[in-house]
Amino acid sequence: MSASHLNPLLRSLGLPLGLLFLGGLLLSGCAGSRKVQEPTLEVLTSGGRELGVSTDFGVVFLGRTARSGEVELVSWYGDGPGTELSVIEPLGGGLYTAETEIRLPSTAMTFQAPRPGRAVSIVGRRGSHVWTAEARVREDPRVQGLLLSVPNELRGRPERLGAGVYVDDEATGQRRLLGLVSGQVSLRAPDGAQRSYLTVVGPDQLWRLVAQRRNIQVKPRWVYRDDIL
Repeated sequence: MSASHLNPLLRSLGLPLGLLFLGGLLLSGCAGSRKVQEPTLEVLTSGGRELGVSTDFGVVFLGRTARSGEVELVSWYGDGPGTELSVIEPLGGGLYTAETEIRLPSTAMTFQAPRPGRAVSIVGRRGSHVWTAEARVREDPRVQGLLLSVPNELRGRPERLGAGVYVDDEATGQRRLLGLVSGQVSLRAPDGAQRSYLTVVGPDQLWRLVAQRRNIQVKPRWVYRDDIL
């Protein structure tokens, strides 16, 4: 419809044409502004800052900076960060969670340990900057649990512990959370060489989050607020 056709209607409503256009611009600017980037969170506690991941069954992190008390969960959207206040809950097995009243960006999980040599992705963030690294699944008979090769992005970077480890589902191609980077270990090989690996709190512990949220099938009534529209 042309502006000339709109003018009589606007005059009858007492609205200038420019006001209508301005409203349209504001609405178009808001549309999609909360588009989720990805589910990596910053977890702010009384002891500092660490990384966490929001999953289909809730938030999970290592509790490196605090294991109880209040926590701020910072998630990033298309128009900037959003902060939710919560309380730390222990899951056991070196994992912690915190419940929020709004739906956060989330990822699916996998509970199937990948074979040695399988490529995985490690994803973390610092503020609005998201970083990624590639690694390979490794194994050592002296270690029980998931080991990864150490990419350069994580060498000497303890603040990057807690980053999510992801694997692509071979059937669907969907990225699924495999675990959280928990540390680094050095082992002496039979040939005398020293080899370093990343350790991961993986599928053998992630089930604790599912058990904690076993009533997830009874969907909560998500809260909708002005700041998340």
